[in-house]
Amino acid sequence: MVGQAEAVTAGLLVIGDEILSGRTKDRNIGYIAEYLTALGIDLSEVRVVPDIEDEIVAALNALRSRYTYVFTTGGIGPTHDDITADAVAKAFGVTIDVDPRARAMLLERIPEADLNEARLRMARIPAGAALVPNPVSKAPGFWIGNVIVMAGVPTIMQAMLDEVAPKLTTGVRMLSQTVPAHAKEGDIGGPLKEVALAHPGVTIGSYPFMAEDGRPNTNLVVRSRDPDQLAAAVAAVEAMVAQVRAQLAASR
Repeated sequence: MVGQAEAVTAGLLVIGDEILSGRTKDRNIGYIAEYLTALGIDLSEVRVVPDIEDEIVAALNALRSRYTYVFTTGGIGPTHDDITADAVAKAFGVTIDVDPRARAMLLERIPEADLNEARLRMARIPAGAALVPNPVSKAPGFWIGNVIVMAGVPTIMQAMLDEVAPKLTTGVRMLSQTVPAHAKEGDIGGPLKEVALAHPGVTIGSYPFMAEDGRPNTNLVVRSRDPDQLAAAVAAVEAMVAQVRAQLAASR
């Protein structure tokens, strides 16, 4: 565990033309965000890039220099456009070839007679990388430096994330509390800014929605790693909401 003042951060690189074209609807971003939050890791940035090696390399190098971890999804299958492993090897300046450990994993599921050139692509691993086991379909992901490369198929990605989670450095979990405003977002925007300025140790989000009765409403979500700062900010938000509602009632 790290100290409370420190944060463990992550970037996520989603790779695939099919995501950008809309042909495939991403189901991984939200899952990874919730999973990492529960571990005390802040998902700070998400990028989506096409199946173009230079684009993957540029995005990966930008993210890995900025965050504690970088997770990637997609592009480690058997087809010609699955180029993530090659791009990662290029980003790290290492060679890539069929890894005997990965090949052995594939043979747990695929008969050797069927282990053709296309399937062997899934055993090509950058030099120096650790393998990320895949209990679903055996083709592994890998971990090199601070970059963790996972499949794009949600069930496989989730299994890989479970495999690496115990090995991740984790931080202090972010605490949160929701305060219903029972008012329109525009009614509380000004006073809310004053509360936020008075409590720099917390973040406060404003989320408008339509209530079941058809009236506009707003939830205010207060977040902090410090329980005392969280409690103080929540109390201030609740007091502000009560004051705004009283003013609105008086003006009607």
